[in-house]
Amino acid sequence: MTPPCEQQTPTRWTENRLGLDYRLEAASLGAPASPIVDAHTHIHGIKAARVYKEVRELFGVARTYSMSTLSEVSALRDFFGDSIDFIAVPDFNTDDRKHAHTAGFLDSIERFHALGSRVVKFWSAPRARDYGREVGEPDLLALDSHWRLEAMNLAESLGMMFMTHVADPNTWFEKKYNDAREYGSKLDQYIALERALDRFTTPWIAAHMGGWPEDLVFLDALLTRHDNLHLDTSATKWMVRELSKQPREELVAFLIKWKGRILFGSDIVTMDEHLAPAADPVATRSVQASSPREAFDLYASRYWALRTLFETEYEGESSIADPDLAMVDPDQYDEMSAPTLRGKSIPSDLLQSLYRGAAVNLLDRWRRDHP
Repeated sequence: MTPPCEQQTPTRWTENRLGLDYRLEAASLGAPASPIVDAHTHIHGIKAARVYKEVRELFGVARTYSMSTLSEVSALRDFFGDSIDFIAVPDFNTDDRKHAHTAGFLDSIERFHALGSRVVKFWSAPRARDYGREVGEPDLLALDSHWRLEAMNLAESLGMMFMTHVADPNTWFEKKYNDAREYGSKLDQYIALERALDRFTTPWIAAHMGGWPEDLVFLDALLTRHDNLHLDTSATKWMVRELSKQPREELVAFLIKWKGRILFGSDIVTMDEHLAPAADPVATRSVQASSPREAFDLYASRYWALRTLFETEYEGESSIADPDLAMVDPDQYDEMSAPTLRGKSIPSDLLQSLYRGAAVNLLDRWRRDHP
């Protein structure tokens, strides 16, 4: 396939290693098979939202589901109109973590519901144990903890569906979670999830391809056991790295079998800090972008990578640096290294379901049934 168009004076950095003009790339890709519903984002900051809105329009994204803070909902809804919906989340910014994830979370769920949210997010990644341990409760965010079950009971009573994040990449279990006494094995992460799926029959969305895009056989069995489970494709770097490795025929067969239960998601995070230079270079790197142009590239890179992965036959390096490579093999890779992106050229009917149909049938129908 012809390599992506490059800028005349390319700027190459971690979010645009190839020096692409993402506006030209969006035009080259053309309109998607159907307008895209992004079921998994984190939109913060009205200035950054303006940059994101331009990006999503260029890449054919018509609707966004966001894990924004309660205080941001009104301004973002005024800006996006009815093309944004909100996923209820606890307050991760407060100093009082115990309250935020116990009684405070119950209050947040009710307030989000009153603002129209019909999805609530339960984050329970392995590193949530570290988060809880810092306040003396390692199981604070476990899916089977007392307060999480209280939150699920409340959300279910309000007519809300659930989203969850339960597992992280295999690379992280190799390097970050290699103490099984603290974190358990990767398979252990699914014990509480499967119990919750049986106990709460409301629809669930397991983010990041259920946390295991490395193993489609495992995901196939998980979906078979739980007909209320859906997956999304969020966490772009992770998806590019691991879904590129999957043989095309196996990925397409998986998508055919589970058509309607796989939703598109990017995991794009926007924040106003992305638009301004930071005094400390280390701080600049920590927020990934430090100018409007860099923020644009940061957000656009995710849609470029996912659409290139799903729609094209492109085979070459990803435009996004992937730090997991250097984490696992620092002798071979550095901070600018990226995996091979292998386009899967997914058939149009499957793209229509992935991009829009699955979300409309699940999320829109749920909202209609739970006004």
